[in-house]
Amino acid sequence: MLNLGLLEIGALVIIALLVFGPEKLPEAAAQAGKGLRKLRRMAMSAKDDLRSGLGPEFADFDPSDLNPKNFVRKHLLTDIEDDFRTTSTSTPPYDPPYTPSYALSGADDLDYGQVPPYDPEAT
Repeated sequence: MLNLGLLEIGALVIIALLVFGPEKLPEAAAQAGKGLRKLRRMAMSAKDDLRSGLGPEFADFDPSDLNPKNFVRKHLLTDIEDDFRTTSTSTPPYDPPYTPSYALSGADDLDYGQVPPYDPEAT
């Protein structure tokens, strides 16, 4: 989550020792732990209140889904990724759901200079 390495953690410990001193450092760490637990409890309570307020339709609601990156990944890209994984290389990636009327009417049989069929109601 924070992506801290060993060097960064060591630097934070040394800074904490210099700021608080060796006598008060355990007390400050205990207070910080209590504060983090209280903050986590408040966040979980707010999340539970939000879920209960939204009703049973949103039982699987996760507030992290509101992040635009997660929203796009969950609602748009998962379908594309699933289709990409299941599509074999021998099938075309796009199969039109209909055959256009000009393809059925023999439009390929037109001679040079002939006007193709035109449907005024289609425009």
